[in-house]
Amino acid sequence: MNPRLRALLQFFALAAVIALLLFIFPRAFAFAELAARELFYLWWLILLIALAIWLIWGVSRKPK
Repeated sequence: MNPRLRALLQFFALAAVIALLLFIFPRAFAFAELAARELFYLWWLILLIALAIWLIWGVSRKPK
Protein backbone atom coordinates (compact mmCIF):
# COMPACT_ATOMS: atom_id res chain seq x y z
CA MET A 1 0.00 0.00 0.00
CA ASN A 2 1.54 3.26 -1.06
CA PRO A 3 1.46 6.35 1.20
CA ARG A 4 -1.04 8.24 -0.96
CA LEU A 5 -3.58 5.42 -0.82
CA ARG A 6 -3.08 5.04 2.93
CA ALA A 7 -3.63 8.78 3.49
CA LEU A 8 -6.76 8.68 1.35
CA LEU A 9 -8.14 5.73 3.32
CA GLN A 10 -7.40 7.48 6.61
CA PHE A 11 -9.17 10.63 5.40
CA PHE A 12 -12.26 8.69 4.34
CA ALA A 13 -12.27 6.74 7.61
CA LEU A 14 -12.12 9.97 9.59
CA ALA A 15 -14.91 11.50 7.47
CA ALA A 16 -17.04 8.37 7.98
CA VAL A 17 -16.55 8.45 11.75
CA ILE A 18 -17.48 12.14 11.88
CA ALA A 19 -20.57 11.55 9.72
CA LEU A 20 -21.61 8.60 11.89
CA LEU A 21 -21.21 10.59 15.09
CA LEU A 22 -23.20 13.49 13.69
CA PHE A 23 -25.91 11.05 12.59
CA ILE A 24 -26.02 9.40 16.02
CA PHE A 25 -26.00 12.74 17.87
CA PRO A 26 -28.21 15.14 15.89
CA ARG A 27 -27.76 17.91 18.47
CA ALA A 28 -24.03 17.83 17.72
CA PHE A 29 -24.88 18.34 14.05
CA ALA A 30 -27.06 21.31 14.94
CA PHE A 31 -24.25 22.71 17.07
CA ALA A 32 -21.71 22.25 14.26
CA GLU A 33 -24.06 23.93 11.81
CA LEU A 34 -24.62 26.87 14.16
CA ALA A 35 -20.88 27.18 14.81
CA ALA A 36 -20.15 27.21 11.09
CA ARG A 37 -22.80 29.87 10.52
CA GLU A 38 -21.43 32.03 13.34
CA LEU A 39 -17.86 31.66 12.07
CA PHE A 40 -19.04 32.98 8.73
CA TYR A 41 -20.00 36.19 10.48
CA LEU A 42 -16.91 36.22 12.69
CA TRP A 43 -14.32 35.71 9.92
CA TRP A 44 -12.07 38.28 11.57
CA LEU A 45 -11.76 35.98 14.60
CA ILE A 46 -10.46 33.20 12.34
CA LEU A 47 -7.92 35.62 10.86
CA LEU A 48 -6.74 36.72 14.32
CA ILE A 49 -6.28 33.12 15.44
CA ALA A 50 -4.37 32.30 12.25
CA LEU A 51 -2.17 35.37 12.76
CA ALA A 52 -1.46 34.36 16.36
CA ILE A 53 -0.48 30.84 15.31
CA TRP A 54 1.73 32.20 12.54
CA LEU A 55 3.43 34.60 14.94
CA ILE A 56 3.99 31.92 17.58
CA TRP A 57 5.72 29.56 15.19
CA GLY A 58 7.21 32.20 12.92
CA VAL A 59 8.91 34.24 15.66
CA SER A 60 10.30 31.22 17.47
CA ARG A 61 12.09 29.93 14.36
CA LYS A 62 15.70 30.80 13.93
CA PRO A 63 16.77 31.99 10.50
CA LYS A 64 18.96 29.62 8.51
